[in-house]
Amino acid sequence: MILAGDIGGTKVNLGLFELRDGKLTATGEGTRSSHAFPRLQDLVKEYLDSAGSPTVESACFGVAGPVRDGVVRVTNLPWQVGSAELSAELKIPRVSLINDLEANGYGLAELPPGDLVTLNAGTAGAAGNAAIISAGTGLGEAGLFWDGETHRPFACEGGHGSFAPQTELDAELFAWLRKRHGHVSWERVLSGSGLCNIHAFLQDTGRGEDPADVVEAMAHSDPAAVITEAALAGKGSRCVQALDLFVGYYGAEAGNLALKMMSLGGVYIGGGIAPRILPRLREGKFLASFTDKGRMRPLLEAMPVRVVLNPKTALLGAAHYAAFGPDAGV
Repeated sequence: MILAGDIGGTKVNLGLFELRDGKLTATGEGTRSSHAFPRLQDLVKEYLDSAGSPTVESACFGVAGPVRDGVVRVTNLPWQVGSAELSAELKIPRVSLINDLEANGYGLAELPPGDLVTLNAGTAGAAGNAAIISAGTGLGEAGLFWDGETHRPFACEGGHGSFAPQTELDAELFAWLRKRHGHVSWERVLSGSGLCNIHAFLQDTGRGEDPADVVEAMAHSDPAAVITEAALAGKGSRCVQALDLFVGYYGAEAGNLALKMMSLGGVYIGGGIAPRILPRLREGKFLASFTDKGRMRPLLEAMPVRVVLNPKTALLGAAHYAAFGPDAGV
């Protein structure tokens, strides 16, 4: 039996898998709140108990944070996790920890074509390195090195790179964020909290308006979800402006990542936010910002860009890694 986990700042997705005829088959899944447990070990033990205490031979967890020497301090949680410690406490012989975006990269191997939506077809038969960028609770980025036969995912922490203003409005937003956070990373504008930051900036600087029911909903529900829903419905000029800026920034940073990775094989847009705002991603501002790189525009126009619709891609990737190891590729 294989145990896989996708460890995020808000929730933890866990799944049990078996290898049948060389293919992964899910036998059980569950979701837990990340903040409901003091340690990952306690959360996993509770899940395994609820699943009937199966015998697990191999496990892999995709974790939102940099993994070094088998240890990771989760970026948006007060957890430090070590593979050796997990193996000993959970009594699982083989436990691997990989970055959650690296897990997303491995998960691409398990997706059917229907789980991908094309924003830019790019050049037919494009081959080469690829990249994946995912906005959700935080902003994750990873590369997929093309070795001539297969893609080999690798982690990075590009989401914490410095936000780069391009317009006067961007510069105002940058200054507003810098007063509040010091260093202004791309994650400060490209994440659930990033969308809220943009909306709050627009409010503080007197741009746009919010209907009373939107203000009320933001006070009692997830504000990022409320802003998104209102913007997609064209309800409230401030929410519409916030989502428009978010989409432009998403395209801009996806283009930055594509250049850094030389992603001739394609760019994948993952995470929980992209599928919810797919209509806006298709409207053109995302790709306009993606390709707005001066002399490099033709290079970016040739790169395929696809949105990943499956919310369990990282979980599938962790299972893929546990089953086949890093040498299997994608």
